[in-house]
Amino acid sequence: MIYRYAKRMLTETDKRILWKIAINFGLKGMLSVQKFKKRLKKDIYFPPFLFMSIINSCQLRCQGCWVDVSSKQTLIEIDDLNRIVNDAKKHGNSYFGILGGEPFMHPNLFDLLEAHPDCYFQIFTNGQLITDEVAARLRKVGNATILISIEGNEVISDERRGQLDVLNKTLVGLENCRRHKLVIGVATSVCQTNIELVSESWLNRLIEMGVHYVWFHTYRVVGPDPSEHLALTPQQVLDVRKFIVEMRAKLPIAIVDAYWDDKGEALCPMTTGISHHIGPGGHVEPCPIIQFATEDIHTNESIYKTMTESAFLNDFRKTAAEATQGCIVLERPDLVEELVQRHSAGDTTQRQTALEELRKLQPRSSQHNPEHQFPEEHWVYRFAKKHWYFGFGAYT
Repeated sequence: MIYRYAKRMLTETDKRILWKIAINFGLKGMLSVQKFKKRLKKDIYFPPFLFMSIINSCQLRCQGCWVDVSSKQTLIEIDDLNRIVNDAKKHGNSYFGILGGEPFMHPNLFDLLEAHPDCYFQIFTNGQLITDEVAARLRKVGNATILISIEGNEVISDERRGQLDVLNKTLVGLENCRRHKLVIGVATSVCQTNIELVSESWLNRLIEMGVHYVWFHTYRVVGPDPSEHLALTPQQVLDVRKFIVEMRAKLPIAIVDAYWDDKGEALCPMTTGISHHIGPGGHVEPCPIIQFATEDIHTNESIYKTMTESAFLNDFRKTAAEATQGCIVLERPDLVEELVQRHSAGDTTQRQTALEELRKLQPRSSQHNPEHQFPEEHWVYRFAKKHWYFGFGAYT
């Protein structure tokens, strides 16, 4: 598997891009995590991986979306984006997840990429705005990977994403990326209507299309239209985990997950402190689906100072770790409400209904299933997860 995957990366991607991901994401990312672990010994939490939703706007209207995509456009200005990245770099960070809305609708996205050639960016996108010209420019900057969301076949994609001909338009963007030899990922929010994508035949099809990694994340019942009927059963979540472990040891495609450690125990990246989120309004949130905050990017000049001194984030991590190794929003929405009220956290949405939405949520299971665990089978994933991703004693 390793040999076949390495061969794919060497033959299918631009060598300069491959070098960028090896240094800026691989080597620097590991060093960033080592610095994070050293900070943990002093009880200082600053995530090595920052995720930023840089704009709320999007041309799609997906089921279960928690972002105010149809509201007045809100975005993080380029000066603030550069300030955040520069400050994070001072503390060892080199990787940044770029979300939306649709990030390619931000007028200064390429200005951000070009200003930081020493960093690596993962852009979460629906792929429809990646024209041949955009893909060529991505190849030129070389420091970004594209994570394209695909939610099912033609019919399911239209249903899930609220538009017509969604899949074909997305695949055009994917093909543009392949033609320009980019590192390409595909993300799927696994739910009841697309769980058939969790299959070996689908992964083989993605390999044929030039996709280098996939990210299966389970559907989260949140937002103004939570679409509860789409939620996976506990057995289905377990089946997804088992599938990921098996395919990692079999196919020449990388598979990302953020919900389990090397031993197969459930975790939450927010609780471990390895990632937090900055919303399109500049609010500093525990994670993308928790749309409450007590600070924003203007609270301090330094995002490091804001995050490390936040009583809200600190209490959120500790409370979540004591409650569950899964998702506190799904399992204990009552605790989330308690935390929000205890810290007088503000609603960071434009719709201003996040607390009401939270109160309507019914507790449900998440990835935490201590009686059924699947440790990593492949030594590469097992070693990488143990040393550089997730865990870090959050639940000890």
